[in-house]
Amino acid sequence: MTKTSLILGGARSGKTARALALAEQAYERDGLVPVYIATAQAFDSEMEDRIARHREERGTHWSTVEAPLDLCDAIRERTSPRHVLLVDCLTLWLSNITFADRDIAEESQKLVDALRAASGPVVVVSNEVGLSIVPENALARRFRDDQGRLNQTIAAAVDHVEFVAAGLPLVLKG
Repeated sequence: MTKTSLILGGARSGKTARALALAEQAYERDGLVPVYIATAQAFDSEMEDRIARHREERGTHWSTVEAPLDLCDAIRERTSPRHVLLVDCLTLWLSNITFADRDIAEESQKLVDALRAASGPVVVVSNEVGLSIVPENALARRFRDDQGRLNQTIAAAVDHVEFVAAGLPLVLKG
């Protein structure tokens, strides 16, 4: 398995399913223990339901780590040649660090450093949010731009990048 991978796509494009399939391959083929690093926070019942569905999609052989803000620490603490990490997703993480008023460029560099230092494979999921209309308000435009920059930064740092549309992966790098 490739050491670091970024799986991009729009909402409901199949990107998480693709990332899960890559991690499951590492589990079945190489015996790597899968670790799901979740960045979501459940602020309402709809999000609680989404999180529950995601948990059900994974088998009981998965462990879950919740890292809505401290993603880099979670990667550094869980990386191992015996584990495959799946980070889902950078879009929610970016939203969390934005609202926590953290420096996005600094946090992005910490993430690059954590990915480069990983001793085992890491699969990262992120939304491609820049393919739609220009948002109407300044915060949404800033977020779209920050997400685009974050995706470019991570894509440059990882070994493998795929774009998923309609459940079909397209290899962009690696």
